[in-house]
Amino acid sequence: MEHTKEDKYNELDKRHHEAELGGGPERIAKIHASGRKTARERINYLLDPETFVELDKLVVHRCHDFGMEKQKIPGDGIVTGYGKIDGRLVYVFAQDFSVFGGSLSRANADKILKVQELSMKMGAPLIGLNDSGGARIQEGVESLAGYADIFMQNVRASGVVPQISAILGPCAGGAVYSPALTDFIFMTKETSYMFVTGPDVIKTVTHEEVTKNELGGATTHNSKSGVAHFRAEDDQQAMMMIRELLSFLPSNNMEDPPVKPCTDSAHRTDDKLQQLVPDNPNKAYDIKEIIHSVVDDHNFFEVQPQYAKNIVIGFGRLNGKPVGFVANQPAALAGVLDIDGSVKAARFVRFCDAFNIPIITFTDVPGFLPGTDQEFGGIIKHGAKLIYAYAEATVPKINVITRKAYGGAYCVMSSKQLGGDVNYAYPTAEIAVMGPEGAVNILYRNKKNEEEKAKAVEDYREKFCTPYKAAGLGYIDEVIYPRHTRLKLIQALEMTENKRENSPPKKHGNLPL
Repeated sequence: MEHTKEDKYNELDKRHHEAELGGGPERIAKIHASGRKTARERINYLLDPETFVELDKLVVHRCHDFGMEKQKIPGDGIVTGYGKIDGRLVYVFAQDFSVFGGSLSRANADKILKVQELSMKMGAPLIGLNDSGGARIQEGVESLAGYADIFMQNVRASGVVPQISAILGPCAGGAVYSPALTDFIFMTKETSYMFVTGPDVIKTVTHEEVTKNELGGATTHNSKSGVAHFRAEDDQQAMMMIRELLSFLPSNNMEDPPVKPCTDSAHRTDDKLQQLVPDNPNKAYDIKEIIHSVVDDHNFFEVQPQYAKNIVIGFGRLNGKPVGFVANQPAALAGVLDIDGSVKAARFVRFCDAFNIPIITFTDVPGFLPGTDQEFGGIIKHGAKLIYAYAEATVPKINVITRKAYGGAYCVMSSKQLGGDVNYAYPTAEIAVMGPEGAVNILYRNKKNEEEKAKAVEDYREKFCTPYKAAGLGYIDEVIYPRHTRLKLIQALEMTENKRENSPPKKHGNLPL
């Protein structure tokens, strides 16, 4: 029987239709009923309209065990390809939960590897939309090998192209480690969770009773573990947030971040900043007010807002150019550095450095958090991560000390000595080894009565709790009026625009992990 051209085109139509149907209408309805979107719907929300180009649409699995040879669905439960976000190329894969629960087969892994390799060759970000029950059990070691291949590519791509993961359903076992190797993780509030071992295994092994949500839901990973960076209400909002994040990032490590036209004057001043830092050194204020005041159009995109709130990190623009912010937060734990805050900030600093994003630091830190929990938890090595990250970073580093910069914490927060390019201080800055009361108690341990001690505290405060000793030594480049912060930051960014700094040749350093 001869096939006409028409028959051949019909055959192609049929195959397209089968692939797009995935696991069929009933399974798709189930996904919708659970408050989730399908893989293809998510891609449509994520990318610019009509820019998605699908690859490997007709790939099927190669498994012949457990009756699998009778169940072959084109695409095999994962949609891969490329498209555009704000007109810029990105690669994407989206797991389709309607086909074998989105489980990873060898063929799935090969589809992911193809877009991973393309993203590195073409220098474009890779976004993974994860919604999978894990390795496909019917395939045994082949699917495990697929995961390991993906991990290898994640590590090779690290610091070369931005890698973004969205967890939009269950993500367990080996499936959690690829997202953990990527730069940013998004989760949805009600419908996503990630854990290495699920509640049933935990109950069997340790007899602990815990729900999926308590163990690995979006709230847990955004506030307790710090594994995730963003929490979205639903799939659609998660896609919008990924689009916003990418607007601050370059496509790869050889490019500069995208510049946007800026109508917000560099000379805009804010008198509110003159009064923001309280006269009482023990009184809290919100450091985010300074960040919101200085950035273009007051738009600050915070990263990990629910985790380690004593330190604030995120992206903004100054005169159209993306920058990363790191700031101590006096409104949480008095802004002290602790284990969680140090690690949160260190990873962010290293990300910005890898992708040519200047780092602006606002310092108001009384020191490191004391206590056995912190010492036994390894605050020494975790605090050292932040020192290492700042010292290693070669992007422009600009620092503003708003109030306290005491002791070792002064050194850590982008000090001149760790390679700060421009270091400013407000007149309210106190740069000293420690606060006046503590210092006087040590300096005059047994010598003075209460009245004399009070005078000594005042003398110490006048001499050391100011920015002028540091400015006199050149450790602070300029003491600035708070209302001029925006202009001063923009001037410093312009000055450091063509910064070049070479590190000594080595394979890599040994970060205190």
